[in-house]
This record gives sequence, C-alpha cells and structure tokens, in this order.
Amino acid sequence: MKEHISHMRNHYEGEVLDEKTVYPDPLEQFKYWFKEALNSKVMEPNAMFLATSDKSGIPALRTVLLKDVDSNGFTFYTNYNSRKGKEMEENPKACILFFWPELHRQVRVDGIVSKVDSAISEIYFKERPRGNQISAWVSPQSSEVKSKSLLEQNYKTVEEKYCDREVPYPEFWGGYCIQPLAFEFWQGQPNRLHDRIFYSFNEEKKSWVIKRLAP
Repeated sequence: MKEHISHMRNHYEGEVLDEKTVYPDPLEQFKYWFKEALNSKVMEPNAMFLATSDKSGIPALRTVLLKDVDSNGFTFYTNYNSRKGKEMEENPKACILFFWPELHRQVRVDGIVSKVDSAISEIYFKERPRGNQISAWVSPQSSEVKSKSLLEQNYKTVEEKYCDREVPYPEFWGGYCIQPLAFEFWQGQPNRLHDRIFYSFNEEKKSWVIKRLAP
C-alpha cells in the first residue's frame, strides 16, 4: 500500500546553528555554507528558487542558477523579456531560496533587484557553451510556441547562420543582481525544533541585526 502523503515523515538532524557563533556578515555565513554544500557533493548547490510578483502582487516561482555572489549580492542570468524579467521590471523586489536537503539546510534571501551592467553580461555570455548561446537567440522565453520541432528548426537556422563566426551577444538577455535586505538560515533539527537565524539590515547603523526565530 502506498504511503499517504499526510504520513510522510523525514528526520532532520544537523549541526547546531547558534546566533552567538554565526558570522556577523550574512554573506560570509552564506559563503561558508555554500562551500560546505560543494564539499558535500550536493546536486547543483547553486540552484535557487526565485520568487517574483507583478505590480498587482500575483506571485510566481521558478528555479534559476546562481552565477556569482559578492558584496553587491546574488547574480543570475535570463531573458529580459521572460515572465520573471517583466515582473522584476514592474516590481524590483524578489526572494531567493537555496535548499540543500542532503544537509537539512535552507537559506532565504529577500532583496532589491537591478540589472547587471551589459558589459559584464556580455563577458558572461561569451563564457557560456556555444549551444547555450544559440538557444538564447532561439527561445522567446515564456512566450507560446507552436511546437518543439519549430524551436529545433530555429536552432538549426541560427546554428548555420553563425557556423563560422562568434555568436553575438543578444541585448535582450543578461544578468540581474539581488541586493540583500534580509537573510534567513535554516538548519533542520530533531523533533521539528529547527534552528532559524534571521539577519536584517539596519539602515541607520549600516549593520546587520541577528535574531533567532521560532521554528
């Protein structure tokens, strides 16, 4: 007999996450955890859920890939004309979530979105595999297409067009950076007494405030 959804259980257990011993800077705490995810061979540790909403407040969620993290924030790349691109244009606020089930960990980041400088986006585009570069030109992301075969035919057309030269950078494609305003680090623990450490930025003091949240 198949297990009923309501009966599904998972036992969480991990290192204690203490507000007194975490890094004062949440970006440093993130980098520490990200390195541990890499060392633990987590599948696609840079995969992150991206939540956006349009101007009316209707939310949308999807998975994208983190491509850089520094003092400016978290950077990923996409088609500016996609649904997420249009929503971030209307409402430049977003939330990202990293989920590393092998470590019983999550990291949530709330922030403000801005476009990455086109020169930086172009550099990254040229580093991508050639097939990915062609796909960026072929796919009208989030728009309706008549068939998969039409996409494949368009791919062949673009591939032949640039067969003997560099694929140019498309101006409708590029990076977004999420500047963090708040972080939450979640560490699963037994009996659902999970550790939740929350960082919020104090604009007046230009520093991060650290709190523990109830699970």
